[in-house]
Amino acid sequence: MKYFGSGLSELHKELNQVIRKKDEIQQAKKRFLELHARLNLSSVSGTEQNEVDLLLRDLSKAEYAVMPTSKDETIAWVLWHIARIEDLTMNLLVDRKEQVFNADWKEKLNVSITDTGNALSDDEIMELSTNINIEELLAYRNAVAKRTREIVSGLKAEDMKRKMDKSDLERILEEGGVTKHEDSIWLLDFWGKKDVAGILLMPPTRHVMLHLNDCCKWKEHIRSGRKRYREK
Repeated sequence: MKYFGSGLSELHKELNQVIRKKDEIQQAKKRFLELHARLNLSSVSGTEQNEVDLLLRDLSKAEYAVMPTSKDETIAWVLWHIARIEDLTMNLLVDRKEQVFNADWKEKLNVSITDTGNALSDDEIMELSTNINIEELLAYRNAVAKRTREIVSGLKAEDMKRKMDKSDLERILEEGGVTKHEDSIWLLDFWGKKDVAGILLMPPTRHVMLHLNDCCKWKEHIRSGRKRYREK
């Protein structure tokens, strides 16, 4: 069931149709930035209020740390997860420079992990969600999103079909972006099979669309009065 992103799937399809066409690079970047703007707080792009603003504007700290059912994670975990994945893929793989996340962010966020959180147990997800500084989490995600927009704005047509470099993928593991756990390490193989266009079509866009839909569903569950699986 769709809880978030009316029209975003169609916009994503339009992006997919032009992203590897050399003579439509400007249109591709325009489509990406439009889609990306709607997947982040409006303050990131200076656009009008959007669904992300509505999702996050009135959440309490406690609501960020609720697992609605045994099949779910938490909103805090999702924001950490999508921000880390976008940071790693856009900065280390696409731009081939430094990621936004560093020791200062780790301290401000009050987290003990540096990876994407794919392999965390329920207990570990709850620990992350309870301890993380929500204000800094939102600030970190905003910083990642702004960097992504800068990177995409500077891409050239020939960049879109560039394959991922093995050394950049290894760097993600070396910097703690993924762990050697089977539920985490598979990401390197997944990303390694993509070109730059493929990265743009998944981590900072399609992947976020799916997770934010979950968050909107969970918010509805949390406020419905129905039984919650885990909460602090």
